Amino acid sequence: MTEKLSARTARRMALAAQGFGKARPAAPGRRHVLSTIQTLGLLQIDSVNVVSRSHYLPLFSRLGDYPRALLEDIAWGKTPALVEYWGHEASLMPREMHPLFRWRMADARAGVGVWKGVARFLDTHPDFIAQALDEIRRRGPISAGELEIGAKKGPGGWWGWSEAKRALECLFWTGELTTATRRAGFERVYGAPEQVLPSELINAPTPAREDAHRALIARAARAMGVATERDLRDYFRMGPAESRARIAELVEEGVLIPAEVEGWQQAAYVADGAARPRRIAARALLSPFDNLIWFRERTERIFDARIRLEIYTPAHLRTHGYYVLPFLQGETLTARVDLKADRKAGRLLVQAAHAQPAANDETPAELAAELRLMAGWLGLGDVEVKPSGDLAGALTRAL
Repeated sequence: MTEKLSARTARRMALAAQGFGKARPAAPGRRHVLSTIQTLGLLQIDSVNVVSRSHYLPLFSRLGDYPRALLEDIAWGKTPALVEYWGHEASLMPREMHPLFRWRMADARAGVGVWKGVARFLDTHPDFIAQALDEIRRRGPISAGELEIGAKKGPGGWWGWSEAKRALECLFWTGELTTATRRAGFERVYGAPEQVLPSELINAPTPAREDAHRALIARAARAMGVATERDLRDYFRMGPAESRARIAELVEEGVLIPAEVEGWQQAAYVADGAARPRRIAARALLSPFDNLIWFRERTERIFDARIRLEIYTPAHLRTHGYYVLPFLQGETLTARVDLKADRKAGRLLVQAAHAQPAANDETPAELAAELRLMAGWLGLGDVEVKPSGDLAGALTRAL
C-alpha cells in the first residue's frame, strides 16, 4: 500500500517530527534539552559565532529561552550524555549512537569517505599519527596546541593547521580519538576513547554495517516524518546504493511506509507512527544549519523557499545577507533576517530583513517578539534594525 499525502500534510508531519508540533515549555530544563536532541538525532556543530554557534540554536528554536550552560554540561561536563563525531557534518549526538558509526571510522582508516586532505595525511604520515596517539595515551586528554610534535604552522589549505592538529583530526575521523571536552574559545581537547567514554559503550558490540545503516536510516525517518530516499541518506550522509538496499528492507519490515506526496517528484517514505497533526503553531528563528532546513533541496520542496548559505559569497553578490536565519511562522517560512550579535554594544543587530511570499500582517509583530526573546537568551539588551530589506520598516515599527 502506498499512502497519499497532500503537500500541507507532509509539511506538518515534517515539522512535528522535528519537534515543532508542541508548545515550548515554560521553564526548559535538562530533560527538555535531552529529549529534543533525541528527537533530532544530532546537532550540527559549526564554529561560526556571528549570532551563536550553530549547535545552540536548534534547541532555542524549539525550546525558547533555555540555559545555554545546560547544553555545555550535557555535551562536555563531568557526566556527558553526548558524543562528538561525523554524523551529518561534525555533530553532537546521543552517546548510545557512537557504535552505529564504527563502520565510518573503519572506512576512514582506509581513507574512504573522508576529506582528501585527511586521506592524504593518513597515507603519508602514519608514523607521525601513531606518535600523536601514543602521546595522548601517555599524557591524557590534551589540545592540539599542547601536543609538542611536528611543525606548528601548516601549509595553505586545510585552514593552515599544524601537523599536530592534522594528526589529531585524522585520529578523530578514525575513532581512535574523541572529544574529551571543549575549552574557552571552543578549543577541542582530544582523548582516547578509553579515557573519555564509559566502558559499557566502548565494550558494546559493533553492529554489522548493514544493521548500523538500517538503524541510522530508521532514525533519520523518525526525525523527518516523511522523506524521500535522498532526504533519508543525507541526514547521516549515507551512500546511495547502500541506502536504497536498506530502505527496501525497512519497507519490508514495516518501519517505512511508501508514500506519494502532492507536488513531490520523487517517491517518499513515512516513518511508522509518524504524527499527522492538523495544525502547527510554531514560531522560530532557524539557524542555517538547523536539521529542518540543512538539506536545501528538501527545504525548497516542503516550504517552496530557496534557502542558500551566503557566508562564502562576496558581500556585493549576497541576496539576503551574511548569516541569514529564516523565520518559521505557524507552518510556513515568512521572513529572513540577517543577524549579528553585537556583544560589545549589548544588542542584536538585524542587518537586513526580507519578507517571504507567505508573509502576512502578523509577521512583523511575530518576528519582533522572537527577536526580543533571542536577544534576552543571548544576554543582549536591545534589538536594532538597519534599514535594509523590504521588511525592515515594518519590523522597526513592530519593535
